Amino acid sequence: MKLARAIHFDDSDRNVFSNPARTAEWCISGGFEFSNWTEADLHGKARQAFANGWLGLETFGRVTFVAVTQVQPSEVTVLTDALARHFVELYGAPSMDEARAVAQQEIAHMAELCEEHDANTLITVARDLTDAGVREAYRTIKSQSAGLDQFAVHGSPGD
Repeated sequence: MKLARAIHFDDSDRNVFSNPARTAEWCISGGFEFSNWTEADLHGKARQAFANGWLGLETFGRVTFVAVTQVQPSEVTVLTDALARHFVELYGAPSMDEARAVAQQEIAHMAELCEEHDANTLITVARDLTDAGVREAYRTIKSQSAGLDQFAVHGSPGD
């Protein structure tokens, strides 16, 4: 199974997001966070998070670029539980069991997005607010044979 990790090429995410994700943190789209937003919510750093921020699953911060890589099943379990706890603690989900089911769907969506791409493929997200809700579009950037591995940091949290 593949997922994506936060990747930074410079310090810009620290300047544009109020809570930037850490390098190598596993990420998902996190578009659910904006489901009840209106144009009035889209200002400053919140607008930047809405427009093109992936959601980190440790800090619940945002990042502009993610890189596709393999994930271990045991890591997926930990990520699912962390996201479920986030749903209970921040969004008031009624139980961990119900939250876990939604967390599994969010992670499965990200895995589906990553599955056809080679390791180190970069993905960006662009969101628009429409009458029907939040619309997401994804763009991929294939890794170049010369040196993307020098920039893409992969590993486990705490390494």
